[in-house]
Amino acid sequence: METQCQRVKLNDGHFIPILGFGTYAPEEVPKSEALEVTKFAIEVGFRHIDCAHAYRNEEQVGQAIRSKIADGTVKREDIFYTSKLWSTCLQPELVQSALEKSLKNLQLDYVDLYLIHTPVPLKPGEEILPTDEDGKLILDSVDLHHTWEALEKCKDAGLTKSIGVSNFNHKQLERILNKPGLKYKPVCNQVECHPYLNQSKLLGFCKSHDIVLVAYGALGSQRLSKWVNPNYPILLEDPVLCAIAKKHKQTPALVALRYQIQRGVVVLAKSYNRKRIKENMQVFDFELTPEDMKTIDGINRNMRYYEFLPIIDHPEYPYSEEY
Repeated sequence: METQCQRVKLNDGHFIPILGFGTYAPEEVPKSEALEVTKFAIEVGFRHIDCAHAYRNEEQVGQAIRSKIADGTVKREDIFYTSKLWSTCLQPELVQSALEKSLKNLQLDYVDLYLIHTPVPLKPGEEILPTDEDGKLILDSVDLHHTWEALEKCKDAGLTKSIGVSNFNHKQLERILNKPGLKYKPVCNQVECHPYLNQSKLLGFCKSHDIVLVAYGALGSQRLSKWVNPNYPILLEDPVLCAIAKKHKQTPALVALRYQIQRGVVVLAKSYNRKRIKENMQVFDFELTPEDMKTIDGINRNMRYYEFLPIIDHPEYPYSEEY
């Protein structure tokens, strides 16, 4: 069976651990909890930590990483850390200072991966989600080519080892890939992906361009966010997943994570529950059969939990495309 630190090679030669720890938590969760659970995740074997400026907890996550380096659990090079450029900073002149702000919060010299969080630009402002008096998002327009060039400069400056995107559809990815004078391809596209939205077409597109798909929302979703449709069925209660889990004496969550790993998808497991964090590391202890994989493929419904409806009117809204 694979080792805990199974990794996937990126198109720039760096390696990303195939299982990652997601650090997002709703506003009501105290920020100090991010510090404690990230330390715990590293203690039980997670080496890939996924965070973002928009999560407003990089200070605590950075503290957790540094404390585990200080106590000898890991070295800096053992940890693969991802941060993301928020939509209010897509203007090229704001990109490097946004990354430098993340590094300052983290108290780290570099990140391993820096992503454009979403292709939809918002007007710059202190707010994470700038809104007008009616509460509507203040949308902006920006040339993603120039944003990408600014990310390339961050890579050249050693502030990040790799660069990629998140929530891009295949046409938006193509625009970057076809950019005149492209220096570095995106190494990955981080998108919502789970058995109800298996992203098989986008995965095929990414694989054909040597771009890794990274799955968030891999266990369905926390039903706490204003971005999430609360009326949708709960993925981990799906009878097909539950039957396969029972057969392997595993949990439906582990089956959902294992499904992604066997498709070559890097998968983020997000939990603030210590028992589940530890349990998620057991994804390397069993294997799904080709029949299991096919059966799970069959429950796809192209159903998004995270529809990001507040930005649906923007021309860059990524989900108007099929994939």
